[in-house]
Amino acid sequence: MIRVIAALALLAATPAVAEEWRAQITPYVWASGLGGDIAPFAGAPTLSFDKSFSEVLEDLDTAFFLSGYARKDRFVVLGDLSYSASSKDGLIPPGLPAEGELTQRSLTLAAGWRAIDDGGLALDVLGGVRAWKIKAEVSVAGGLISRSGDKDFVDPIIALRANYRLAPRWSAIAYLDHGITGMGSEKTTQVVATVNYQMTDHAFLSVGYRRLDVDYRSGGTRVDATMAGPLLGLTWRF
Repeated sequence: MIRVIAALALLAATPAVAEEWRAQITPYVWASGLGGDIAPFAGAPTLSFDKSFSEVLEDLDTAFFLSGYARKDRFVVLGDLSYSASSKDGLIPPGLPAEGELTQRSLTLAAGWRAIDDGGLALDVLGGVRAWKIKAEVSVAGGLISRSGDKDFVDPIIALRANYRLAPRWSAIAYLDHGITGMGSEKTTQVVATVNYQMTDHAFLSVGYRRLDVDYRSGGTRVDATMAGPLLGLTWRF
């Protein structure tokens, strides 16, 4: 009996081992179409878009998409980086050659708390920011006339992320965020939904859909755009 009591006392005195960080990183391909209105700087014409992914791809120079997620106990952090650069050339009245370039970058960072974790369903509640950088350049007659402009702005966001286990190797993730209006853009929202298959202990394949909206107006710049389309990602967990 004395030995049992001593063993219980020793167990009670031993501090609980804190859960280690778990992290994952996901490069992905986003086949996004583009719709909306863009006036890159004051004095520039407003350009209206309604392009499918194949049409966007014709003018695309480069694109890069990367997301990350980490958790320790119930504390969670996530990030997403989107970058794309496009260019187009042609003729403008009265027949002068012209070239335009447009680059956009959005970086979403958020942290929060795992509010629900019952084994089959996990729900994270987060808050953070989405930082934008949009730059446009127009060159006419081989650089005889050129103009450029760029805008940087930051939107505070609130977000929900749910992960639901469908089967031993299958899961579904739904993510939604919404910007706090009037502090950066007029409006920004993002929706991501994926179905994920666990190929190995560390590798996952994901297919899904992503939509990102932004409505920003300031100093003659207007960006009211929707980017949406399917995605394909490969996740490495460590």
